[in-house]
Parts: sequence; structure tokens; C-alpha cells
Amino acid sequence: MNAVTNFENLVVGFDVPALPGMDEADIQTPALVLDLDALERNIKKMGDYAKAHGMRHRVHGKMHKSVDVAKLQEDLGGAVGVCCQKVSEAEVFVRGGIKDVLVSNQVRDPLKIDRLAQLPKLGSRIIVCVDDLANVADLSAAAQKHGTELETFIEIDCGAGRCGVNSTADVIEIAKAINAADNLKFSGIQAYQGAMQHLDTYEARKEKLDVAIGMVKAAVDGLKAEGIACELVSGGGTGSYYFESNSGVYNELQCGSYAFMDADYGRILDKDGKRIDQGEWENAFFILTSVMSHTKADKAIVDAGLKAQSIDSGLPVVFGRDDVEYIKCSDEHGVVSDPDGALKVNDKLRLVPGHCDPTANVHDWYVGVRNGKVETLWPVSARGKAF
Repeated sequence: MNAVTNFENLVVGFDVPALPGMDEADIQTPALVLDLDALERNIKKMGDYAKAHGMRHRVHGKMHKSVDVAKLQEDLGGAVGVCCQKVSEAEVFVRGGIKDVLVSNQVRDPLKIDRLAQLPKLGSRIIVCVDDLANVADLSAAAQKHGTELETFIEIDCGAGRCGVNSTADVIEIAKAINAADNLKFSGIQAYQGAMQHLDTYEARKEKLDVAIGMVKAAVDGLKAEGIACELVSGGGTGSYYFESNSGVYNELQCGSYAFMDADYGRILDKDGKRIDQGEWENAFFILTSVMSHTKADKAIVDAGLKAQSIDSGLPVVFGRDDVEYIKCSDEHGVVSDPDGALKVNDKLRLVPGHCDPTANVHDWYVGVRNGKVETLWPVSARGKAF
């Protein structure tokens, strides 16, 4: 039985877009495709960089929401664990065997705190961010109830304008409260400057990071003056990791999108004024889409619309071609400008999504492809885990 026939027998029962051994051309669309060679090169490159600069790398699991990708990042890139944004995401990664998990966010709801406090029982180190004294007592009570230990990072708002404290005095006050609380451990500082990650120029990003690094250094020095140890200073993203790793203050990175490289990140410029997807990182993450109609001479209609992607950071870019352009979309359809009539029905295109994180979250499977063949299928393990 050939792969396509086998696929036809299985797809109704298992709802998968492909099976190992199939040609890429036979993948059911729209589907998320990973170029495994490019993905592995990206992961190894960041791992080598972190090691050479004496940095821990805690990969951002909320980007891919995949236990399999996280384990590849550990095995191939030397990652120490993951960070994620939700308790439900943390539960997926812990149950999947990831042993060091940071919820790089605040957890305030009593039921969520209770679930979080149970996770160390499964054998993983659990860290959570704090920016409010009242949260310390709630976390301590839940950890005592379950006989576990929760570690904590104090989050500094270093420019993103979201969660986090704004002064060294706040950091010291909360750290003292954590050290005085039962079943909690103060483990360090979370200082991720998310607002500047997508600024176009290297110089603009550096200007914002210089301010953030100054804030973090003041907090670390303030803690030291109080005799409070700060094991980890964690932050840094795909648009800034070189600043944090050379700061002399940070010792842990939280990069995520480097592994996949979406269109919005790809357009930012490195220190030489070159797009980062044209040398620093490779596109490894695609929506595979098929032409479903071409009744208009200059337009092809494809099957990847709004329900197959997020366009919060812009429309996707057609990979490897400059003769056609994805120009708009509705729920189930994408419109591709095809002025020369180069496309025909059932042709397939690789699209580079504008934003990888929310695009991954609307799919069930990654189809791993190498040399034009399907090599593996990985579930999007934490898909829809938003609570």
C-alpha cells in the first residue's frame, strides 16, 4: 500500500494532514510545515551562541507550543528548559518531560495558583513571576498546602509597559517577603523588554536595551547590598539577545522566534543593516497552501485564509518567489496576485506567516519535511492552552 493510499484510509479517523514518507506535494492544506534542516540549523546556532557567551538559554515555549520542538531545543541546542505564559501551557510541558519551566507571567487566580503549586510533584523545577506583595502570600499558602516549593522571579517593567515593578526598592521589598515566606524561593529577576524586539534598526533596539540593562543592574546591585543572592537574571529575545548576553548583568536568555523566523521578525535589521532572515536566521516555519481557484486571470485563490493564520503582524509572504504576492484574505480564502498567470489550480505555495506564535496556536500538527519528503508529525501540544 503506498503512502497516499494509506493516508486516505487514515485521515478520516485521525485527522492528520500527512504521514511520514509522503511527498510534500501530497500534504493536505492548509498545513503547518517545518523545514527540519533549517530548524535544526537555527537551534544549533543559537545554542552555540549561548554556550560561547556563558548564557543559559530557556527557550520560549509559548512560541511553538510543542513538547517535541522544546525537546529538540534541549537535545540539539542545549536549552535548559522553557518559559511559557500560562499555567495550562506549563502543565503540558511538565507532563511532556520538560524539567525546568518558568511561567514568565503573573498567576493571580486562586485556582490557577493551586494548579501551579501542584506541578513540582511531577518532578520539574517551577518558577513563576511576581510583581505584587499580595501575590507572595497566595503562592506561599498554595505551596504549603501541597507540600511543594515554588521558585519566583521578580519581574521588572523595563520598558514593555505591561507587568512588572518599576523600582529597585520594589524589587528589594518583594524579595525580602519571598525569602520570609514558607515554601517559596527567590531565584532571580525577569526583565524582558518585549516592546523593542521588532524595532527596525539595531541602533533603536540598543537604545531601548541600554535603559533596561541600567534598571536591571541597579536592582541586582541593590539586592547584593541587602545580602540577597540573585541566581538568575532572565530575559532577551530574538531581536535583542546579543545585548543581554554582552551586558554583564543577564545570565539567561528567553529567545523564541529565532527557531521558526516569521515575516515580521525577519524584516528587522542587524548591526550591518541586513534583514535578520537573510543571514542571521533561516525561515523554517511555513503555512503550506494550495491554489483552489484561478478564474481571474491575474489572481489565484488559495485555501489559507484567516482561520489558518494570524495577521496581527501583517500578511504572510510567499516564500522563494517574487512573481506572486499574497495580498488579502477572508475566513477561508487567500488572494494571491499573479499578474503573469504563473500559478495553476492545485499548485502549492509556502507562506511565511507574519507572526508565528498565534499562527501555530490555530493548528493541531506540525509536518516536518526534509528533502521534499514528510519525515515526522508533531502535535502542537499546548494548542489552545490560554488559561
